Amino acid sequence: MSRPAELGSIKEGSNIVIDGEPCRVVEVEKSKTGKHGSAKVRVVAIGIFDGVKRNIVGPSDQRVEIPIIEKRSGQVVTVGEVVSVMDKDTLEIVEIPLPAEEELRAKLEPGANVEYWVVLNRKMISQVRKE
Repeated sequence: MSRPAELGSIKEGSNIVIDGEPCRVVEVEKSKTGKHGSAKVRVVAIGIFDGVKRNIVGPSDQRVEIPIIEKRSGQVVTVGEVVSVMDKDTLEIVEIPLPAEEELRAKLEPGANVEYWVVLNRKMISQVRKE
């Protein structure tokens, strides 16, 4: 799920969808309006799931999509090629790919409490919680 916004309203640290991929904005550069046109905005962002750097350039009133990040908590059931997590609210078991960060992988074990994100129908483990 996502919501529309104008490119000129994007700030560093926010999220944006570029080429169908949810990204975290790391740089925003705005140019002034010219004699024959509107202000241009250049946004540099890094993909949340793949870590790839992406750019988008357009007029400040261009419509872009902002991904809605749904933060959920769960408990790890099994760890293998994928991590099985039981959602604490719905009690359903969801399959989530192993995180790329080695630090996060080391903390994953059955019974661990985790926070995971659902972004554009894709899931990722964001942190292991101590409870």
